[in-house]
Amino acid sequence: MPKMKTRKALVKKVKITKGRKVIRRTTGQNHFNAKCTGKQTRHKRKDQRLFKTDEKNVLKSLSK
Repeated sequence: MPKMKTRKALVKKVKITKGRKVIRRTTGQNHFNAKCTGKQTRHKRKDQRLFKTDEKNVLKSLSK
């Protein structure tokens, strides 16, 4: 039986930490940022963790 291929679109969007947490990029960083306050801009730099139910789906789809 051939090896299963990794789902590349999903791999490019998330990062899996050592403790099996799934990290994603914060939304709204690409453009229209001139009107944002400094506080909003700093918060956008941080990555966010997915919800636990979504994490289970992501880990399951990557392990297939």
